[in-house]
Parts: sequence; C-alpha cells; structure tokens
Amino acid sequence: MPFHVLTGAFVHESNTFKKGETTLQDFRDDVLDIGQAAIDRFGDVNDELAGFLDAGRAAGWHITHSVSAHANPGAPVSREAFDHIAGLICDAASMHRATLNGIALSLHGSMVPGFCEDGEGELLRRLRAIVGPEMPIAVTLDLHAMVTPAMIAQAQIFVSYKTYPHVDMRETGHHAGRLLDAAMRGDIRPRTVRAHRPMLDEVNSGRTDVADTAALYTDARAHEAEPGILAVSVNAGFSEADITEMGPTVLVTHDDGAAARACDIAEGLAHRMWESRGHVANTFLTPAEAAAMARDFDSADGPLVIADFADNPGAGAYGDATALLAALLESGAHPGAFAPMIDPEAAAELHRHKVGDTVTLLIGGKCDATFGGGPLRLTGNVVHLSDGTYTGDGPILGGITHSFGPTAVFRVQGIDILIVTLPGQMLDLQQVRAFGIEPARQRFLVVKSMQHFRAAFEPVAGRVIVCDSGALATPQAHLRPYTRVRRPVWPLDREGFPPGL
Repeated sequence: MPFHVLTGAFVHESNTFKKGETTLQDFRDDVLDIGQAAIDRFGDVNDELAGFLDAGRAAGWHITHSVSAHANPGAPVSREAFDHIAGLICDAASMHRATLNGIALSLHGSMVPGFCEDGEGELLRRLRAIVGPEMPIAVTLDLHAMVTPAMIAQAQIFVSYKTYPHVDMRETGHHAGRLLDAAMRGDIRPRTVRAHRPMLDEVNSGRTDVADTAALYTDARAHEAEPGILAVSVNAGFSEADITEMGPTVLVTHDDGAAARACDIAEGLAHRMWESRGHVANTFLTPAEAAAMARDFDSADGPLVIADFADNPGAGAYGDATALLAALLESGAHPGAFAPMIDPEAAAELHRHKVGDTVTLLIGGKCDATFGGGPLRLTGNVVHLSDGTYTGDGPILGGITHSFGPTAVFRVQGIDILIVTLPGQMLDLQQVRAFGIEPARQRFLVVKSMQHFRAAFEPVAGRVIVCDSGALATPQAHLRPYTRVRRPVWPLDREGFPPGL
C-alpha cells in the first residue's frame, strides 16, 4: 500500500509593531486555496507544495492536500484567521487519521497570532494531539524563521530555505519530502536540535549574496553530506516580530547516533553568526542622498534601482511611506518610477477618473506618519488603470498569478507612481511591466523591498542602492519599542551577555 501523506501550507510573517491584525479576508485576498485548487495553482511552480508533490510522485505516495494559505507579511494574525486555517489542517488530519503515515507542512516560522507568540508551535501542538507522538511530521521553513523550542518538540524534520532572495522553495519542499519518505519507511529515525543566539536577527538578514553570510549556507549544505546529518538550516530570524524567543537559530535534523555531531554543527554555525554581528553589508542612504543620486544618474546601462528597505511590505511595513518620494520630487529627479505605494483610498479615487485626467489628491502616509512621513498632496495625470492582476515570470514568482487589487499609475513631475490597493513587495519585473512601467525607460526605479527584488531587478539595473526611509522596517531597530524579547539582545544591548559569547 502506498504511504498516505497529508500536506498543507500556512504561511505568515508577522510584524508585531504594525497596527491592526491580519484577518481571514487578508488570506482570502492573497492565497486561501483548498485541496485541488491549491495543487492546480502551486503544483508545478517554485513552491514547497510542488516539492512535496515531486517527492510523492517519486515515492508513490497518496497525497491529501488540505489548504494553501498565505497572507502578505503584516500585523499579528487574528484568532479567527488562525483557528479557521489551522482548523482546516487539523480537521483533515482527524478525518484521515486512520490511514495517515506522515504529514508535510509548509510554514514560515515567524507567525505570531494575537493570542500567543508562536503560531507554528501552536499549530504543531494541535496536530500532534490528533496524530499521536510517533507519526513523522516534516516542516519547511522560511530562511527568516524564528524557531522556538516548542516547534522542535512537536516535529521531527525541519528544512529551511538556503537562499535570500528565496529561489529554492521547491527544492526545500523536495528535500523535506525525501526525508519524510525515509522516516515513514523506517530507514531513518529523525530528530532535530536547535542552537540560538541573543540577536534580533543575523546581521545581514541571511543575504546569500554577502560572502560571510553565504558561507554559512554553503557549509550547511556540506554538512548535509556527513553520515547521519539529514538537514542543516540556518535561520536568520525576523527583527520585526517581538517575541521572547526571537532571534537567529541553526537547526540540524539528524538520524540516530548523530546527535552529538548535530549539536556541534548547530553551535558552530550559530557561533559564526554571533561573531559576525558587527559586519553589516548594506550602506543605508538617507532619502535626500538617494534622491540626489537618482537626479544625476546616467542610466545608459540601466536604471538606478533604489530599494526602500524600511518600507518593505514583505517585512510587514505599511508600504505607504512618503519620505523618499518627497525627496525625489524635491530634487527634480526624472524620469522614474516608484513601486508600490499602498494606498487603497488613493487607488479608489483614481479609479473614479479616466486615463489622461489631471487629478489632485493625498497620497501615502495615512497609516502611521511617525514611520516614513505623512500624506503628500500631489497633482498629476492618470496614465494607467488596472484591476491589479499580474503573472510573474522571474525566479521567485514565475508562473504564479497575484493581484494588487484596483491599481493606478499616477504620473507626477515625470515620476510614475504605482498606487495599489493590496499589499505586496517587489519580487518580479511583471509587477511593474504589467502596468505599463518599463524599467529600461527610467532613469531610476524605486522598489519597496529589502532583498528579494535583487533576483529580478538587479539583472536589469545599472546600479542598486539601498535607502532607509525611516518606515516601520527601518534598520534602526532602537526606534521600535521592544518589550517581549529576552534581554540582553544584540544590537539593542552591547553588554551583559553570558560568558563565552
């Protein structure tokens, strides 16, 4: 009889400093696909589910897929949303408990519901109560996971991404699936060990285009070739989620007899993260500095791509900060583009007009003006109106369709501002090209993203620079009011750490 495997995905990266909550409707607006609908959408793209399916086909599994649920990073997940989506997974486990041999889950690792600090740990606890202590559970995690002891106690297998920008989701799912198959066959008896360091996150957030950080992942892969070492995951952490157990971790999933070696590997890689804590690769420019460079840039070899690091919707920032846009307008920089400005009110207002109309309205700065600036009253022309749908064609989103909701391109002083309704960071060239913005025609292009933009936008850029606009995901962590994280923690504290660190 083939093994029967339950699969599911429940993915959210929660910024605990963001106002409000991530609701069930936010998941519906992004991804909330049940069963076959999820397989149809994600079964042959760069997604962990595709990797699970690859492993299952090779091994002859019978797969029951419960749900694929993703919402854009944002405020803590509402109780309603968590209970509903966790319930879909747990109900499927209960329904099929008599025939199940294993479970494969795609999780993030930094989900914080409003009622607890550890969403993944809570989901795994509920599942374990249904299926008992022995059933193998394999979990994939984002590279920015904050892995708690509770998570490790509830599942045997953990495999995290090893690239940032993340381009190895399918590979990660396949790796986890192969280990799950070996565990179900009794060929391995996996367990996972965890090493943690008192930092908000790894100093370069796990960037695999930075030599010292990339070496951690190269060495992790090398360790996976050792006898008994099944998976080595270097998790950079997520500094915008204030929980007791926040910070970077190293996980080593190992077979019987390799626990001591697994601990040595985990502690060794974690120690290297700690020792490199002062070596920041990014140079963060002010909005005025970035605007001056944009004004004077020679774009013969491609546009100046300006990453608005601090207003990255992919880190749960509001995506409506105006400080950088204001500086660009003041400098007279053009032609250029700015993507996106997440402002449902402005998008709705522009959709009450037609292409070619001249409109004056308030843009941005409406969520929290203390982070990144208040609204700008601007006059410009509507140059594009859309329902916001796009299909990616790059390394991260290739073949996947998403929507920004009602979307407009508003041209002000030669700058095309992509104004959207639903949040999303810049991951793919189709997120601008689908709306009539061609990077090659710009002197500069602002993208709201920390690092993921590089996979698609760096190849077409004449140069890339990074700006700290002072928005919610600012690298100046001391500007956020941490109250839960265990102290001392780097870089908020510079002394008081245990001996030996």
